Amino acid sequence: MAAPASKLPKDFLWGFATAAFQIEGSTSVDGRGPSIWDSYSRIPGKTLDGRSGDVATDSYRLWKEDQALLAEYGVKAYRFSLSWSRIIPLGGRNDPVNPQGIKFYSDFIDGLLEKGITPFVTLYHWDLPQALHDRYGGWLNKDEVVKDYTRYAKVCFEAFGDRVKHWLTINEPWCVSILGYGRGVFAPGRSSDRSRSLEGDSSTEPWIVGHSIILAHAHVVKAYREEFKSKQRGQIGITLNGDWEMPYDDSPENVAAAQHALDFAIGWYADPIYLGHYPPYMRTVLGNRMPDFTPAEWKVIKGSSDFYGMNTYTTNLARAGGDDEFQGLVDYTFTRPDGSQLGVQAECAWLQDYPDGFRSLLNYLWKRYKTPIFVTENGFAVKGENEMPISKVIKDTDRVNYFRGTTAALLKAINEDGVDVRSYFPWSFLDNFEWADGYGTRFGVTYVDYATQKRYPKESGKFLVNVSWYSPLYWTSA
Repeated sequence: MAAPASKLPKDFLWGFATAAFQIEGSTSVDGRGPSIWDSYSRIPGKTLDGRSGDVATDSYRLWKEDQALLAEYGVKAYRFSLSWSRIIPLGGRNDPVNPQGIKFYSDFIDGLLEKGITPFVTLYHWDLPQALHDRYGGWLNKDEVVKDYTRYAKVCFEAFGDRVKHWLTINEPWCVSILGYGRGVFAPGRSSDRSRSLEGDSSTEPWIVGHSIILAHAHVVKAYREEFKSKQRGQIGITLNGDWEMPYDDSPENVAAAQHALDFAIGWYADPIYLGHYPPYMRTVLGNRMPDFTPAEWKVIKGSSDFYGMNTYTTNLARAGGDDEFQGLVDYTFTRPDGSQLGVQAECAWLQDYPDGFRSLLNYLWKRYKTPIFVTENGFAVKGENEMPISKVIKDTDRVNYFRGTTAALLKAINEDGVDVRSYFPWSFLDNFEWADGYGTRFGVTYVDYATQKRYPKESGKFLVNVSWYSPLYWTSA
């Protein structure tokens, strides 16, 4: 493989990513209040292995050990999230702030900076305080949740913004809306499917929740820009999940289907924030179930992100004629017309390895939204990894190959295609609580023995650090 024409941008941030609920544990320690994920994960049958996030990787207690490992890896940055209910246990704008929660994250940020690691902070990664869900329905109540989330964010800016210069408002709002209020497989588990939930309306609630999230994000960005940015000089934006959608074949209906899938997966949030309108196709499908913003709200929303935060894992082959509204009435498959598979299958049914799609998505986002891109998640769960002995797990060849492909694609997008990419955060630093999958699905570049909480770097972590895209060795040995 030829060496790239040029290196990564000078201030490029690379490191690993995590989320508070997936790693911290200590869910009732030092004043932390319960979140919707605490409640949901404790309900029998809601996680595949029946386990909750009560311990996770015990990182609230082991954070110094984790930071030492990050330093050993040599990362330049670390993306992590704050627990809203650790900072404001009851969540609301008139509820007390927990000084122990503030101290924990302040010490954590100081610890990173002492090691030369840039903190990249997510304000909300799915763990809404349970008290707000009980009080007024959480994300279903736009007027209340926007005010409470804005106050929470301002508490964080005041406490940490002198040291944190990279903020993410909301992680993957598509997952919050669709999986939490449509399919009912994530907290708070609302759905029209009464075998899953006694409450919820999948035909309306996801679109209401998405609407609330966009407005909450925009108001937090407005507050940061008006009250904090001039002094703190940070950047703030949203991070959206969305995978590349490739037409199943060259037929016009499948070419159109791929765009329709992108409209529902990405355009739902990105079009309002970067372009100032919803995708017309969504309005065609949803009609008056798609809430609209007032002219004053649109003014706050358009341009409310300093960058595009990109979480992506795979590529789908898109076919017209699907009946899943959440996918834009598009059918997803990994099987090509000739019967072959798109790539190597992961533990998750929704994930196969296809690095060309990563490059295509970077180009699509850059051309459509014309905004610098921070890749904030990208990763692979090796099939059957949880059943393997540790000696085999740490030789995670499929994950190494995945990262070999995506890092090469990223370099080509930057150096050959001219895409402005500013960061790369592989998911995840540690094996952890993988939401509804429990602990059986492992995305970490570090193996965690949950019985002992001992950490073991995998070959993928070593690859990313030692022989990856930063080293000429990669380009001569790959």
